[in-house]
Amino acid sequence: MAGAVCISVRGLVTRFGAKVIHDGLDLDVESGEILGLVGGSGTGKSVLMRTIIGLNRPAAGRITVFGRDMLRASPTERQALRQRWGVLFQDGALFSSLTVAENIEVPLKEWGGLPADLMDELAASKIALVGLPPDAGAKFPSELSGGMRKRAGLARALALDPEILFLDEPTAGLDPIAAATFDQLIRSLRDSLGLTVVMVTHDLDSLAAICDRIAVLVDQRMVVGTMPALPRHGHPWIQAYFHGPRGRAARNEPATVGA
Repeated sequence: MAGAVCISVRGLVTRFGAKVIHDGLDLDVESGEILGLVGGSGTGKSVLMRTIIGLNRPAAGRITVFGRDMLRASPTERQALRQRWGVLFQDGALFSSLTVAENIEVPLKEWGGLPADLMDELAASKIALVGLPPDAGAKFPSELSGGMRKRAGLARALALDPEILFLDEPTAGLDPIAAATFDQLIRSLRDSLGLTVVMVTHDLDSLAAICDRIAVLVDQRMVVGTMPALPRHGHPWIQAYFHGPRGRAARNEPATVGA
């Protein structure tokens, strides 16, 4: 249901040794939204994403997905929840020894137990869904451009028809035209498939173009708002981020003299 909370994080504490990354962090992700997750280098954006999906265990706090407590769920419950989301890691994180089609079929083999011919059909449909040509399925990741690898990784993330899509720096390394095209693909997929999207990014253009809300990691906690509202927040990092030349350009504001 659009507007309902599908991911809830409360009092999250994440640390590595003596270094505290998150300290009492709270965050809600609403069903059907595209949420951009930003922050300075080392603030723990990707760590937060990996913690939500269960790749890191926090020191304290609670994470619920679709109302289920991820930290207290049984292995069977966690397995069922993981089938309801897909993840695109940086640069696609494809298996280099497998073709694009074989990469897409990895989660189908792990979870689905489907006949080989049906998996081939599903892989082909996901390849088409992300805008790759049909012959991309037979290619290896090394034969693809950076943008095509991103799309192949996205096709794999969509293999199980997830309800939530996690994206880690999806436009990093892409030229502005390719990045804008990828942004529009994400928005189109959200609209057509009813996805909820959590996107770690540094790209101000992506935030302005497709994000419904933006969550900013500062001081080990979260400030959440919209593109029009966040520039009015008083935190120094938020001010510097949204009022710099790139932030003003993303909001279509004129540059100031001397900026």
